[in-house]
Formats: sequence, structure tokens, C-alpha cells
Amino acid sequence: MPRPEAERRANRLAHETSPYLLQHAHNPVDWHPWGPEAFAKAKAEDKPIFLSIGYSACHWCHVMERESFEDATIAAAMNADFVCIKVDREERPDVDEVYMKAVQALTRSGGWPMSVWLTPDLEPFFGGTYFPPEDRYGRAGFPRVLKELARLWKEDRPKVLESAKGLTEHLRAIAASAPEAGDPAAFVGDARLLPRAAEHLLRNFDDEWGGFGGAPKFPHSMDLQLLLRIDARFGNPAARDAAVKSLRKMADGGIHDQLGGGFHRYSVDEKWLVPHFEKMLYDNALLANAYLDGWQATGDAAFAQVARDTLEWALREMRSDGGGFCSSQDADSEGEEGKFFVWDPPQLDAVLGAETAAWIGPFFGVSAAGNFEHGKTVLWRPWAIADFARARSMDEAKVRAGIDEARAKLFAARAPRIAPGRDDKVLADWNGLLISALARCGARLGEPRYVAAAGEAAAFVRRELWSAADAGVPMRERIAQVGEPLRERSAHVLRRSWRGGVAKHVANLADHAFLIEGFLDLWEARFDPADLAFAIELAEATLAKFEDREQGGFFFTAHDAEALLVRSKEAWDGATPSAPSVHAMNLLRLAELTGDAKWRTAAHRTIANYRAPLEQSPPALSRMLAAVDFEQSAPAEIVLAGPDRASLEPFLAVVREGFAPNRVVIAVTPETRAAVAKLTPLLEGKETPRATAWVCRGGACKLPVATAEELRKELAAAAR
Repeated sequence: MPRPEAERRANRLAHETSPYLLQHAHNPVDWHPWGPEAFAKAKAEDKPIFLSIGYSACHWCHVMERESFEDATIAAAMNADFVCIKVDREERPDVDEVYMKAVQALTRSGGWPMSVWLTPDLEPFFGGTYFPPEDRYGRAGFPRVLKELARLWKEDRPKVLESAKGLTEHLRAIAASAPEAGDPAAFVGDARLLPRAAEHLLRNFDDEWGGFGGAPKFPHSMDLQLLLRIDARFGNPAARDAAVKSLRKMADGGIHDQLGGGFHRYSVDEKWLVPHFEKMLYDNALLANAYLDGWQATGDAAFAQVARDTLEWALREMRSDGGGFCSSQDADSEGEEGKFFVWDPPQLDAVLGAETAAWIGPFFGVSAAGNFEHGKTVLWRPWAIADFARARSMDEAKVRAGIDEARAKLFAARAPRIAPGRDDKVLADWNGLLISALARCGARLGEPRYVAAAGEAAAFVRRELWSAADAGVPMRERIAQVGEPLRERSAHVLRRSWRGGVAKHVANLADHAFLIEGFLDLWEARFDPADLAFAIELAEATLAKFEDREQGGFFFTAHDAEALLVRSKEAWDGATPSAPSVHAMNLLRLAELTGDAKWRTAAHRTIANYRAPLEQSPPALSRMLAAVDFEQSAPAEIVLAGPDRASLEPFLAVVREGFAPNRVVIAVTPETRAAVAKLTPLLEGKETPRATAWVCRGGACKLPVATAEELRKELAAAAR
């Protein structure tokens, strides 16, 4: 039961900036943030650690807080027998990754809230996810678990320590596994990798509803983009059809907010109908790019509109002061999951009038019985508009206009409801994903607002997260213990998280990789030399701080970061693409743009690190296979030069036509030529008084062309 306000004293989390940690700042649990104070207390008091990891938008995290962490009796047991640590997984994905692997090894599953018990030396010995306040759902109640683990620590400690040691050795063995020997370049060029990936994906494809597997069903945007690539490369209609069907079914489903745009986290059923209602910035950035690819591959304007609506949601609801983007929106409002988003027939009647609601309701699947809790309905589109109009003998154009009008009215009527909470911290990696989506969609859809917003987010990153290296921190010395010292050019360090003017936590590989991708995409949207220069500077820092110089590839944490129980390399794509996958593509793009072979060598060594999963379960690394496709395709290098930006626009329109992902583009005017020439050799010998285009491969260029139509022909020939 909730405690009276007078009893809600602050704990140590009150000094944190994370909204998730602040949500627990008045629990009766004596929470500590992750850090040396908590570790020292565990050793001094000879107590095990209870580590609870979650995030602000997590529904079951809120449930466990209400049921257990707000309960004075349960909190007293926690405080008596454990040192309790609370971690925001979005701030510390490095900590989350280590202990999630432990929970998965113990239970063969994982999720959040994550509950792990550690020795004072931070070795895990027991774990799980959500625990109810009493025995139910086939799960032991949290009080019983606490009591039994406290007893074991006091009465059978050798058994606990043996378990912790064995689990820790297992985690270290996984982290220490070496890649298979062989020529990295030869492996990257293996022609079997992509067709094999298509076979795996299509084997698990849901022919009726799209997507992969059954319930719960996640968007898998990286898999859909890979299928479009495979079709473009090999002419695989089944791959194309699977991607297109999935994009259409998701857009029509309840997972897609039919009124406000954007996508919820996942669907609890196979039909994309009832979602888990939280909205994450990363999902929407990835899906905006997927729908852009779908539009470019098919020409279906509906896909372009979904991409626009998704980005409009981000611009409207997720932008923070200064131009960065916030992390997520909750699933819950007023203590109920999904309450903000659902409808019933009387509500539609009140907003639209009974006559209009009589047909708009069925179009969006609204019924008296509902498809959600308490007779409410999650809006979705069970009908194609043409089929709906035909079935009701209505004019299709009038139906379309009526749907647009009804959406606008319902959206306005929904606005005064109590909205889900927003986690307003700004994360480097997720902002990198959104910079990419805004830049790519803005350039290709002719939406300069999106490119401008990407530029503002990029400026935010450089201003707020790319800070001078901390004085007094022996970064250079610690790096030197591992390998070569940090390159002299980088006097800055990237921070991961920002909120309320405070930047925290040393960035990980995903922060670097996703931002590099974002800045490369922004470069190809507006051709500001500063964007390309910053991408190169970040890539130099990434090589210096993350590369495994013995076996190749990249560690998830930097050489100078906090030493955790295990230092590992990210294994596969999850809700976001794996950082090594994204960075492999970054490195290959940089190799094409700069002509520097070190980038390609690092990319090949990175991809070869994942030989086993790429051969045995290719969809586990769909984004890395996109990098393989890029490399195998011998990407085109397109150079545009002209007296001003306006003279280059006809060429850029041609370059951005259709689905052609395996290209890099350089565009200069007299004002930018000198700065860009310092970054790439591709401008050598390409000075001209009029707008001109060159199509090159591997630095060897075709004859220049002076019209957009000639460029179109050159690109078609290059594609063949």
C-alpha cells in the first residue's frame, strides 16, 4: 500500500538526475546508486548486494515498485539483509549488459525489471526479473526470495560463493572467446552470407500478419531493411514481399499510434493489434528509416507518410531544450497501461457525432466489446481504405477525406487527457539514431525542417556531450596500459547522458558508433564539412579507446572506462542494432570517403569477429550483413561540384532517387571545397566552373557529366 506523504523521506537517489532513479528517491528502501560507496558498504557490513535494474518507461518496473519497493515491511527486510543498488539501464547499459547475461544464464530468459543478487565483490549468484509481493503467477514471492537468500548468505555461504564463482567464470569465458582464424577480407567477401540470411528470415516470416515469429512481436526494423537490400542486390521477390507486408501490417496495427504517429514498443499478439504502450526514441528512429527505405524501394507513398508521421511525433513530443531529443514515453498514465491511447464508442460519438462515428468506428476497429481492457479499443486499421469504401458503397475519396478529418478531431480530443510520463534525459546513442533518421528522411522526402532539426541535435551533442577531458583523470595513462595512447588530436571525451544541464557517464561504443552514423548521414543531407570532420574525429577516438588490437573488433566499454566484472563485445542486434554492426558500416563508409585503408582493415577485422553467428544465425546481425552487402557491392563514390548549392540540386535529386543504399556522396561549392579537400582525396582534379558530377569506384572515376539525366544514366550503368 502507498505510504502517507509524511513518511516519504528521500533516500540517496534524490541526488541523481535519471528520471527512473528519481522515481525511487522516496521509497523506504535504502537505495544507493551504482558506485564505490555502495560497494564499500557491502564489504564493510559483510552483506550481499541486491541490484535492481530498469528504466523509466518500463511498465513492470512501476508495478514492482508499487507492490514491493513502496511496502515498508518488504523494504525493511531489504535494508536489513542487503545493500540495495538501483540502476537506470539506459544510463548504464554496460552494467545492464553484464548482469543481464548472468540472469539469462541462470533463468534462460531476461527482461526488466532485472533483479540480481551479488557478492560484495560484485559476482552474481542469483537473479530473475519481476518478483510479485507474494507467491503468484507460478513465481516465488519477493519476500520469500529475500528471506531465503539472506539465510543462505548467513548459513551456507560457501555454496553461495561457489555459485557466484562458477557463474562469473562462465561470463568471463564468453567474453574471452576468440574469433576463428582466417582472412577477414575473404570472409567479408563470402557470397553465401546474404542469401543464407534471407533463407533464415523467410523461414520465420509470418505470412498472414507480417513480421517474424509469434506473440509477442517486435518490429525488427533491421531485418526488414536487410530484406530490401537482398532484393535490390539479388532480385529476391520473396524477400521484398516479406518486408513490404511487414511494413504495411505494422502501419495498420495498434502498435502504430493511428492518431499521433510513432510506434509503441511491441505487440503482445501476432496481429500487431494490442501494443505494450511505451514509445521509445530508438524504435521510432529505426522505423522512420525503415519506412523511408520501404518508400524508396516500392514508391508506396503510404510508407513515406508513416516516416513523416513518426518524425513529426518526435519533433512534437520528444524534443528537449537546446535541440536534443528525450528518451521515451511511459506505457502508463493515471496508473493504467494504455489509458491515454484507447477509445470506446461513446467517446467517438461525442467527438465525431453519431453519424460519422458509425462508420469511422468500424474502420478503426472500435466496437462495444473492445479489443483491450474494460471494453476499450486500441485503434487500428483492419480494412484497406479501398476495400472499406467498396464494402460500404462509399466514395473512396470521401472516405479518405473523412478519415483524415476524424483523425485530426480525435487527436485534438485526446490532447487534454493526462499524458504518459516522459523520460527527458538525452542519450548520445539514441540521438545519433534520430539524427540519422531526420537527415535521411529530410533529404529524400524534401523536408528541410527535418534536416534542420538533425543539425540542431548535432549541435546539442557537440555542445553538451562532447566535453573537454576531465582535468586530473589519468585517461592517457590508463589507455597506455592497454595499448597505444589516445591520439593527440582528441582532447575531448564523449558523455552518454544529459539532463537539466548535467552531462554524465563516459560514453560506450554504441554512443560513438550511432553518432558517427548520424553525422555521416547529416553530411550527406547538407554537406557541411564540419559534420564529416566530426564523424572522422569521433571515429579516431573510437579506434583509440575501444578497438581490440589483438583480435580485432571493438569492446563495448572504453579502455579508460570503469572496470566491470566482465569486459565484453556486444554479441548481436537487439532492440537496437549492435554497436559493432553499425560501426562496421561507418568504417566502410569512411574508407570510401577518405581513401584511408585503416578504416577498411578495422571493418574487416570487426566483421570477422562475428564469423560464427553470421554463418550459423545470420539474422542475429542483420545490420552487420548490411555492411557486408555494402562492401561486396563495390559502392559508388559520387562527387558533385558546382558554383553554388542551387546548381547541385538537380544532381542531388537524381542521387536520392530510388533505393540505392550502397553509395557515398561528396558535394562541394567554392566555399566548402578547401575544408572538404582536407578530409578526402576524391576532390583531386575535379575543379570546374559549372555544376558537374563524377561517378567513381575505388577512386577511379568515369568521365564527368554536366546534366542530371547524364548522371542518371551513369548511376544506372554503375548499378548494373
